[in-house]
Amino acid sequence: MTTFIALAGKGGVGKTTIAGLIIKYLIRNRLTPVLAIDADPSSNLNLVLGVELEWTVGDIREDMLEQVKESLATSGAAIGSLPGGITKREYLDYQIRSAMIEGNDFDLIAMGRSEGPGCYCAVNHNLRMVIDTISKNYRYVVIDNEAGMEHLSRRTTRDVDHLIVVSDPSIRGLVAAQRIASFRQELDIRIHNAYLVLNRVRGEITPDLKEFIGKMDIPLIGLFREDDRLSTFDAIGKPLIELEDESPFYLEITRVMEQLNNRQ
Repeated sequence: MTTFIALAGKGGVGKTTIAGLIIKYLIRNRLTPVLAIDADPSSNLNLVLGVELEWTVGDIREDMLEQVKESLATSGAAIGSLPGGITKREYLDYQIRSAMIEGNDFDLIAMGRSEGPGCYCAVNHNLRMVIDTISKNYRYVVIDNEAGMEHLSRRTTRDVDHLIVVSDPSIRGLVAAQRIASFRQELDIRIHNAYLVLNRVRGEITPDLKEFIGKMDIPLIGLFREDDRLSTFDAIGKPLIELEDESPFYLEITRVMEQLNNRQ
């Protein structure tokens, strides 16, 4: 059985860092294989994981649509066909598997750039089917989502077991986190569990923050304090997946993941 973990939150709160270190935890504890899906157009998860990124799903999608247009213009072929009679599903399946980045006990799919002005409904449907088929081969799937939640159902038709909403320790950040969490009621997929984590915490949580958190409809499951080691890794370009096991940040990742595993 595959367990889906998705991360969401406004831009700049550290979703990608937490996603990468969740993957480190899964690998460290032999909960593999893991499929990482970078659903943020900025595509930075590969840097955290220490692998090179060449092609994204966005590149594959645009290339396929360009081939369809050329086929229609040159041969008058039916709309949606590809040269050689290959179907969209077959094309996407082959290209995504070819572009998949293989790491140590994990694979990475980067969604890449967002959609252009054309119609993508049929393409997105096929993409979901391909990614869902691929996902069945993994024990865990970790999705580093965009700033909002509105595009999560474009990535998969499968349920999400655990949604982690990341916020900074501010009322403004928590308001954004609450808004993002509320989107889960509107998605075409079911989210079984949703949690809040605070990142980049300095000092004690103020009474106002505690009061606001207590009124939110998602429980606080993790509190990540500022860790100078993360800044050092970023400064020298070292993958965060290599962060020491005894780092306070990684120890908190371990505590959070143990809670999730106990709630499966």
